[in-house]
Amino acid sequence: MNTHKVLVVDDEQLVVKALTEKLLKAGFLVFVAYNGEEALLKVEKIKPDLILLDVVMPKLDGISVLKRLKASPKTMDIPVIILTNLYDDKKMIEVLETGNTDYLVKVDFTLNDIVELVNKKLKTKSFV
Repeated sequence: MNTHKVLVVDDEQLVVKALTEKLLKAGFLVFVAYNGEEALLKVEKIKPDLILLDVVMPKLDGISVLKRLKASPKTMDIPVIILTNLYDDKKMIEVLETGNTDYLVKVDFTLNDIVELVNKKLKTKSFV
């Protein structure tokens, strides 16, 4: 069984439910946060191996969460996959410049595509 911990961060409950079910079936340990502040607390507590992160959320948006994660030595190496409905080239460039981050527009990818990318990112990550 896969013991990789994935944190799903999105304020849309249907998205969270769909991603959680698909990731659980793929064997991942899944944790959930519904806003940016909750995400940062969960990251500290569970130390996920990968984060699926929405951009538009209450309390703290995904870009702000990403910047905080990448600014901290404790969390800077956690791979992040931004999942959003925003087609925003400027935001995408900003995200990709943080390193070890992918930017996916939700409607362009299936759940299977996302799980495949999660698997790929975690296989390339070296675990100590």
